[in-house]
Amino acid sequence: MPLDLSNDLAFIAAPMVNQSDMPFRLLVRRYGATSAYTQMYLPERLLTDKEYLDYHIRDLTLAKDVDISRPVIAQICDLNLGCPQEAARDGHFGAYLLGQKDWPLVQNIVASMSRSFTVPVSTKFRLCQPSTKTLEFAQMLEGSGASWVTLHARTVSARRRRQGAADLSEVKRLKDNLQIPVISNGNVRSFDNLQENLALTGADGLMVGLILVRSYQSFKHTYGISWNSSGEDLSEMQKAYFITYSASDCFSGRRPWFPKFRAALGATLSLDEIEVLMNRKVERWRGRPPRPSHQEVTDDLPEANNDHESSVADDELGVAFPDELSLP
Repeated sequence: MPLDLSNDLAFIAAPMVNQSDMPFRLLVRRYGATSAYTQMYLPERLLTDKEYLDYHIRDLTLAKDVDISRPVIAQICDLNLGCPQEAARDGHFGAYLLGQKDWPLVQNIVASMSRSFTVPVSTKFRLCQPSTKTLEFAQMLEGSGASWVTLHARTVSARRRRQGAADLSEVKRLKDNLQIPVISNGNVRSFDNLQENLALTGADGLMVGLILVRSYQSFKHTYGISWNSSGEDLSEMQKAYFITYSASDCFSGRRPWFPKFRAALGATLSLDEIEVLMNRKVERWRGRPPRPSHQEVTDDLPEANNDHESSVADDELGVAFPDELSLP
């Protein structure tokens, strides 16, 4: 289905590495997101790494057996110039292409994409340095054929990527000077922040990330969506997210705490105990503080010896579970 720029850009789930999988995208779309981005793909690996390609095609199709001959249709293609991670810094991509010496390269990429693709091309980026250069950079993208731009109004930092408030005045400056839609990203922690952001910037839409990981229902008020939090049943998409994706990823054996998780999961007898496992024990195994539960239940699930070793960092493959199990 073609993208409707007047509606589909209103409330967007941001691209997040190891978070923006298909079940998560379906879940946030059900609760008010008008669009949901996949995580950032690395073109070189798509072309040279079959395992990487197969994994992401499975994510796009939710298929166990990948048939490469089957077409996968993209609705948009976004050039991500906002990624601040160390891998992006080391590989000189993402937000590390915002320096003025790389502008001709970025201009050529966006122009080539817009000429070659039949779907809209967009660009997500951060503030340039100095920030006064950001409008000039956005106008270059507009002139190169970008259908819309998304500004995360912070400068790039590999280790302090969300430190300090986003400078939303820069989003407003883009909105006041560009002819294409402008999406605002940053300074959203609640539904009230959504409205404040739009009022301040006049942006055509909002993109948010971590708030949806913490509570996938953050957009629900935008359409007056009601839901049942009785906990009597799990929706099909919640089953997909908590079981189909997360459990199957754990059972691949890539996580160092997998043996403990398997033993503890097998000992659970209720949804309350599963909630304790996900919000307390798994978070502790990952070296993070426990997440709050809806009920005060005893954390008495059995431990198992962890003899499994993994060379993969937990944060690299981490799945963050939502704070709530409030159900539709």
